[in-house]
Amino acid sequence: MKKWILRIVAILLVLIISGIAYLKFALPNVKAPENLKITATPEMIKRGEYLANYVTMCVDCHSTRDWSKFSGPLIDGTIGKGGEAFMREYGFPGNFYSKNLTPFNLKNWTDGELLRAISCGVDKDGNAFFPVMPYPNYSKMDKDDIIAIIAYLRTLPSIENTTKESKADFPVNLILNTMPKDAPFSERPSKDNFVRYGEYMTNAASCIECHTNAVRGEKIKGMEFGGGREFTFPGNKKIVSSNITPDKETGIGYWTEDMFVAKFKLYADKSKLQDYKSPKDFQTIMPWSQYAGMDTVDLKAIYAYLQSIKPIKNKVISNPEN
Repeated sequence: MKKWILRIVAILLVLIISGIAYLKFALPNVKAPENLKITATPEMIKRGEYLANYVTMCVDCHSTRDWSKFSGPLIDGTIGKGGEAFMREYGFPGNFYSKNLTPFNLKNWTDGELLRAISCGVDKDGNAFFPVMPYPNYSKMDKDDIIAIIAYLRTLPSIENTTKESKADFPVNLILNTMPKDAPFSERPSKDNFVRYGEYMTNAASCIECHTNAVRGEKIKGMEFGGGREFTFPGNKKIVSSNITPDKETGIGYWTEDMFVAKFKLYADKSKLQDYKSPKDFQTIMPWSQYAGMDTVDLKAIYAYLQSIKPIKNKVISNPEN
């Protein structure tokens, strides 16, 4: 009997070691970067600048934000420098640092490697990113929009800043290797199909990521856009995302299109953002001053899409400590 137990234990150990080796060394399973050489045009760069700054928010996480102001506006001269920290103390399963997106770092990346990184979630060496960068959302965008973003990033002023290496805790360091997938991409809908176009822009802006409650990083099915996701600020301040479904009591069902657009445009001038002096002051991770630069038609399209989704009754207190 003892021999059989030892054999079973040995088999289990082999299976466990084999499984770990597979997760660590055989994954992620994505295609090699394509042989892509972007010939940028002024129109392409302009489109990429718009998306990266005001929709997909690449510059939001890859620059330095001024948390002494409401909503943490970007600090001039830091655009794309990377180094923003997403730490265990803020609820992340490890310590993660945004990469430098200026030519100082990207000069060693091909256009194909960047396309794969943004849309599939792996670096130039094939290592998986932790999805604090919402690459699953970007993978559903129009490939030409991602290419435009890359063209714009190539034009950023080079900033010499070597960022720290990210490190995920066990077992997330293995699990995240299962996440990257080849990008399906999609064609950007015509604005004539306003709700469908709004859905596209909502995905590009990754609204669902912050505005859906999650358990251990996994979004709760059936609660999409219903808010309630908790974020931790330095000083252990808690912030909870808002319900943006069309529920009239707890969401934005009573908002008009004009109200929705005006809410964003209110923060267009970041010099007028209020100071954040103590944990009792109202604060948010929502980068209002960046989203304020979004085209009015695009904001209206997002509003139209959000009004078309299922209402979810979920009362949220955004700053519960106030």
